[in-house]
Amino acid sequence: QAQLVECGGGSVQAGGSLRLSCAASGFTSSYNYRAWFRQAPGKEREGIADIYIRGGYTYYADSVKGRFTISQDNAKNTVYLDMNSLEPEDSAMYYCAAGLRSSRPLRWGDYGDWGQGTQVTVSS
Repeated sequence: QAQLVECGGGSVQAGGSLRLSCAASGFTSSYNYRAWFRQAPGKEREGIADIYIRGGYTYYADSVKGRFTISQDNAKNTVYLDMNSLEPEDSAMYYCAAGLRSSRPLRWGDYGDWGQGTQVTVSS
């Protein structure tokens, strides 16, 4: 099992940027994908981006495509989410996850390990 710790959330005005990071420890070799999900109050958890850690291939949900970028630093076992042109609709708790497989669109059930989440709030 891997332990995941997110950081980097905060409050920002619309149009601004934030960078989230997710550091992994433990059995980090036990999975192939790292992903970012988000969940706003009263809404379902949404998979927004993932990366195949052994090849760097990425996937984005339409809601964030062109604005968010997922990347990795394998030496640090860390995945990043660079968020640009943020909108109030991006306000949510953001979670990173790790799993063996991935689906299109992303499904939270594919990921067995999760971080505690970090809050992102975008004001208009």
